[in-house]
Amino acid sequence: MNSMNDTGVVAGPASGQTSHTHRLRRLAGTGFIATLAAMVATTLAAALAQALGVDFEIPDGGERIPLSGFAVVTGFFSVVGIVIAVALLRWSARPAERFVWTAVSLTAISLVPPLLSGANTATTTALLGLHLVPAAVMIPTLARSLRTRTD
Repeated sequence: MNSMNDTGVVAGPASGQTSHTHRLRRLAGTGFIATLAAMVATTLAAALAQALGVDFEIPDGGERIPLSGFAVVTGFFSVVGIVIAVALLRWSARPAERFVWTAVSLTAISLVPPLLSGANTATTTALLGLHLVPAAVMIPTLARSLRTRTD
């Protein structure tokens, strides 16, 4: 049962839920803006690498990675990062710290496929760098958002 305080505002269990929902929405909103920034930054970096002569050709099948592919993959995995951040905000006592550890670990794991791709040195080096570009955008942005939402 809810009770009225002197100001006429109803206080009850729902007020904590509203605050929590607001925190989750703000985190998701910040994450989606960061996702767009990461997609643009990664695609521009890939375009720059291409302009400098990197062909992004993967020997298995001989196909080239298109610029749009960088944007799509960056967007997908950035959204995965947002989902992880939201889950940690909801269920972890230290969401920012756990998010950073998780995201850095996953970023390190993501560096393995370019090394195993068999691509030339320029392509492999560019791909390694292009894995770090969205990480440099997403990890600090989401970690900062988790800290400000929980402190």
